[in-house]
Amino acid sequence: MGLLSIIRKIKRKEKEMRILMVGLDNSGKTTIVLKINGEDTSIISPTLGFNIKTISYQNSDLRRLDDCKMELDNLLKEERLSGASLLILANKQDIKGALTPAEIAKVLNLEAMDKSRHWEIVGCSAYTGEGLLEGFDWLVQDVASRIYMLD
Repeated sequence: MGLLSIIRKIKRKEKEMRILMVGLDNSGKTTIVLKINGEDTSIISPTLGFNIKTISYQNSDLRRLDDCKMELDNLLKEERLSGASLLILANKQDIKGALTPAEIAKVLNLEAMDKSRHWEIVGCSAYTGEGLLEGFDWLVQDVASRIYMLD
């Protein structure tokens, strides 16, 4: 392998990010991944295990928010996730009565989070696609601004 090939391979790798998407069951994770990747979202069944996808880039249940807060708090204690950007997609905003991103942020106590943690909460609908690009735009820019040198 020539030097030019090695440099190209390294440069390509520098533009790839690994994103861990977690959430409670029926929160829309699979629909979001399929929608952002331009795949069919008309028939989706519960995911068993996990999915790994490569993405080319350019109704809130009040009773379960306590579960979300507990799981988020536990995740953020993971040493391997220190310094990771945190994007919270407040999904199902197209459903009447859904909590707003501000209301969810208050319940999750995001303002009290360690100030070194970069986070954003974005309202979205995996069903319509609204807000998804805005959220992923923030995520890519946040990671890129800290890791890559942008022109």
